[in-house]
Amino acid sequence: MLKRWIAVSAAAMLLVSGCSSKDKAEKPAKQETEKAEEATKGVSEEKELPFHFPLTGAGSDSEVDGRAVAVMVNNHPKARPQSGLDKADIVYELLAEGDVTRFLAIFQSERPEEIGPVRSARDYYIELAKGYDSLYIAHGYSPEAKALLDQGYVDSLNGIQYDGILFKRESFRKAPHNSYISFGNVLKGADQNHYSMENAPASLAFLSKDEAKAIEGKAADSVMVSYLNNELFNVIYEYDEGLEKYKRYSNGELTADYHSGEPVLLDNIFIAEAEHKVVDTAGRRDINLTSGGRGYLLQKGKMTEVEWANLDGRILPVLNGKQAGLVPGKTWINIVPSSPGIEQTVSLESKQ
Repeated sequence: MLKRWIAVSAAAMLLVSGCSSKDKAEKPAKQETEKAEEATKGVSEEKELPFHFPLTGAGSDSEVDGRAVAVMVNNHPKARPQSGLDKADIVYELLAEGDVTRFLAIFQSERPEEIGPVRSARDYYIELAKGYDSLYIAHGYSPEAKALLDQGYVDSLNGIQYDGILFKRESFRKAPHNSYISFGNVLKGADQNHYSMENAPASLAFLSKDEAKAIEGKAADSVMVSYLNNELFNVIYEYDEGLEKYKRYSNGELTADYHSGEPVLLDNIFIAEAEHKVVDTAGRRDINLTSGGRGYLLQKGKMTEVEWANLDGRILPVLNGKQAGLVPGKTWINIVPSSPGIEQTVSLESKQ
């Protein structure tokens, strides 16, 4: 399915050029499916539990606590594959400078052993982290981000202060793509700075099993998100009917953990358009994350047109004036420029 989509879209749109048959031969579909099945083993048989994790809706047999941790994760091609993304409850993907996207990975239900490569802060990512009352982790900062961090706008740990102490430079990558942090050191840094890590964030709204089964919309088995025609940052989401989850590909390569090879498996993909404006000679941006606008919500192989709104600092899909229900599981949120716009940025193909 992935190779057919790329062949069609490359001819029609000239957007994807980095996914060849050789690429796919290096990561056979069979191996990808086996890892995905292993990662989700037993999930569909989970019994109803009295509690749930606030950012995934997954059940828990005991009351859930624990503060969210939001980490700036590098998405430069030299930083791929990353570590820890398969454990994130929510990932926001936005443009930084140029045509390069960067991730804000939010963890609460799982604590990966290693996260990274960690990259520098931008003010709009800090705003998103604050919406979940997260402890914010980054390595470096823009002038605007530094001003927010210096005034204590969010609790934070930064590699500028803790390089070689809490943050480790890995030998298998070169700077600035080699800064990593362990969850153990996140907790150690929080303790040293007297940051409370006890309280869980407020819960998102989730669909029941019956509501999830009844999702309707346009067929969306394969969806591409193009960031300013830079094929290195094109994203393709492929729906796996057996798993009932989406797999994510960057420039044709499966998004999976560097060490374990476990793929990122997604239950909700939200794509929203927002006004972007370049504000300095370095190409830094101001992104309007307050006004609301158009969006697409992908769930269970279907796409629904929605709106987005800033709900207490969280950019989320909205239907009929309230947060659209999410399928319990993991969520990826792509914020794309309103120029050229979401219709020109997002392309989809359904199975014939």
